[in-house]
Formats: sequence, C-alpha cells, structure tokens
Amino acid sequence: MGVLEWALHVGIGAVALGMALCAVRLFRGPSVADRVLALDTLYLNAVALIVLLGMLWGNALWFEAALLVAMLGFVSTVALGRYISRGDVVE
Repeated sequence: MGVLEWALHVGIGAVALGMALCAVRLFRGPSVADRVLALDTLYLNAVALIVLLGMLWGNALWFEAALLVAMLGFVSTVALGRYISRGDVVE
C-alpha cells in the first residue's frame, strides 16, 4: 500500500468521524441555527467523502456526483436559512 492510498484511508476515516459528529449535533442541537449549521457541514463532509472515494477508486464519475451534492447542499442551506429567518422561501 502506497503513501497516497494510506493517506486516502486516513482522510476517509477523518471525514467519516466528522460526519458522525455533525449528525450528533444535527439531532441534539440546542437551537435551530445549530441544526442548520450541522446540516451544512454534513453536506460539505459528504462532498469531501465522495471526492476521496473517487480518488481512491480511480473513477472520475464520483467528482461529478460531488459537484451535484455541493450544488444541492448550497441551495438547500440558503433556502432553509431564508425560511427560518423570514418564514417563506420565495417572496
């Protein structure tokens, strides 16, 4: 096992731990803002995990999936934040 493969495995483990901690904050968050930030961080960690898995498996299709998850995560975070602050998404 080469250095790059070892580093990818360590990175995948670190991102998975980060996702687990975000999930805990998502379910136990004391406020709605904490839950929204945990969800946003969970999307970011999912993008990182998809990219790392794409590098490990050597498949470029995973990078397009990561781009789709990133775009959907950004739009949903903006929509959720707007809903919480104003009460509606579209005026």
